[in-house]
Amino acid sequence: MRKRLISLSVNGRGYDVWVTPSELLLDVLHDELGLPEVRYGCGEGVCGTCTVQFDGHTVSACLMFAIQAEGHQISTVAALLGEGEALHPLQECMLRHGGAQCGFCTPGMLLTADCLAKRTRRPSRDEIRHELVGNLCRCTGYTKILDAIEEYVSLSSPDRPSVEGAELP
Repeated sequence: MRKRLISLSVNGRGYDVWVTPSELLLDVLHDELGLPEVRYGCGEGVCGTCTVQFDGHTVSACLMFAIQAEGHQISTVAALLGEGEALHPLQECMLRHGGAQCGFCTPGMLLTADCLAKRTRRPSRDEIRHELVGNLCRCTGYTKILDAIEEYVSLSSPDRPSVEGAELP
């Protein structure tokens, strides 16, 4: 199969990568760009392990061809880090509540929770639970994760703009 040069924007940085038309975004991010936080899980878009933000919405990188990502903004969990790699408040909440155990699902959980918090001012516990339906965790039983996300959204500024009703790609 013939390779094509594409330009990707990942975590605010530009990359030029040669890909085949059938190459998955997951493989390019993990193997070609060396981003270990984007992991292979189920390969079917069910577990959430390969979750990335695509133009501000979560997607499973195992279900998207790399070519489809050209011209779009992709963010991994590394994009949440602040200056000097300071933890994002959401990450601090996850640590405080013990919501990250083995860490395999954590990047997808964080990115999903970040998108929800940006879209909905004060989501209920049920809304948080519903949002995380595509992120599987085998260690914590979800209670600690839900507690952490609830704390984060309660700490968020009440005047934080909400973009409810934003269309998904």
